[in-house]
Amino acid sequence: MSNVQIQKSNRRKFLLLLVLMCAPVVISYALYFTDYRPESTHYGDLIPIIKVTGTGTNQSDNTILRMKDLHGKWVLVTVDSGHCDEVCKEKLYFMRQVRLVQGKQSHRIERLWLINDDVQPNDELKEQYEGTYFVSAKDSEILGYIETQETQTKHIYLIDPMGNLMMRFPEKIDGTKMGHDLKRLLHVSQIEH
Repeated sequence: MSNVQIQKSNRRKFLLLLVLMCAPVVISYALYFTDYRPESTHYGDLIPIIKVTGTGTNQSDNTILRMKDLHGKWVLVTVDSGHCDEVCKEKLYFMRQVRLVQGKQSHRIERLWLINDDVQPNDELKEQYEGTYFVSAKDSEILGYIETQETQTKHIYLIDPMGNLMMRFPEKIDGTKMGHDLKRLLHVSQIEH
């Protein structure tokens, strides 16, 4: 090989190497300035993380439930009146079913119903959703952490094992998608109480 051929070969290699090194930077700038956002793989909406503290009265045994008592567990939360209309019952149902489908991991999930008035749920509901914490929270500071009064009864919320409110599921719940979200979170999270 002559000197000229070696120089041309080296130049090509150098230019190829330069293109390969600059490509990720150029692509990232192009994606940023074209406002490209990949599709999300989660069903629930991530919300600003808020540490939830406070207490409420556990209706099953009339004891005080502190939010810190639930640390170490993923907590599905719903807020509703003790009258519990059909939407409320549907949320309780999905919370129970989503926990059940987690199988061996279900012990890592708790269900919490924050009752935002003075009405006691009927005994049939308590039997049907046994294992759910029925907590009187009308004057509790807990409700202040969960969005506004107008929206807090429309969703199921998720609190992480460190006590942070971090996700909200859509109004019209798809239990299968909600279950997949929870399964994924349980898989990647190894925090235990």
